[in-house]
Amino acid sequence: MENRAHALVAGLFVIFLSVAAATTATWFSDETMVRDRYLLVSEVPVTGLNPQAAVRYRGVSVGKVEDIRLDPKNAHFILIRVAVDRDVPLTKNTYAQLGYQGLTGLAFVQLNDDGKHVERMQTDPDSPARIPLRPSALDNIADSGQNLLSNANELAGRLNTLLNEQNQVRISHILKSVEGASGRFDGIADQLEPGLKALPGLAAEASITLRRTSQLMTDINHIVVKINQQGGVVDSLSDTAEELSDVIPELRDASHGITRSTHSVDRFLLQLQEQPRSLLFGRPPPPPGPGEDGFMPPKDISK
Repeated sequence: MENRAHALVAGLFVIFLSVAAATTATWFSDETMVRDRYLLVSEVPVTGLNPQAAVRYRGVSVGKVEDIRLDPKNAHFILIRVAVDRDVPLTKNTYAQLGYQGLTGLAFVQLNDDGKHVERMQTDPDSPARIPLRPSALDNIADSGQNLLSNANELAGRLNTLLNEQNQVRISHILKSVEGASGRFDGIADQLEPGLKALPGLAAEASITLRRTSQLMTDINHIVVKINQQGGVVDSLSDTAEELSDVIPELRDASHGITRSTHSVDRFLLQLQEQPRSLLFGRPPPPPGPGEDGFMPPKDISK
């Protein structure tokens, strides 16, 4: 009987201790916190996220994931129900992203807020408010890597098309042509080298010629100044021109007199040629006209 009593006491003690431990664990667990339910909506895969995963708000643990399922209305969306402490200030601008714990691949939900809206988000247990789940930085990197691989494959295909046998022959011909052109350019450079060496001497001679031309222009300017001075050549020419302008009318009158005298001499010589005796006896009188004594009418030749 005594052994049975000890066994009963020991059993009751173990049961009481287990109940106390369970009560204490329940007391210190998150279940004692009042939480609201929200529904995260994701269009991207949620690899590594499991129920009971942690939910953090700006790095602080504020809840856990309760359920993960596909949207029955549209299987393209993933619905994630989370429980978040009621005192967390979630606003209408709150969004979620997946974070990963080290190298284990296990994911957790990270809640963030842009801070643009201050209105508190209202939710209901029967119709939880929806929060968008945006791609994480790792998802963006994976997408960029996939795009990079696609572009690399496309580039490789284009290079293969570019470097086919026909194009390789063409490229070989182009390289040979470039090589030949380079050789011709070398020959042209050799031909131009003597001329290039002579350029400094030509430049020096041109400089000397320019200096001499400048000196010549200076001398010409001095000569022009002297010519334009009062009493110079220009003034002398001006005076001579004025004198000539005065003499020209007299020369014109003398020329007219000489012309008249020449005409008189011509008439005299003509008369002397026709009537030489007029030199001794003078000029004969003119023949009588009609009505004067001695007038003889001209004979009619037609009779």
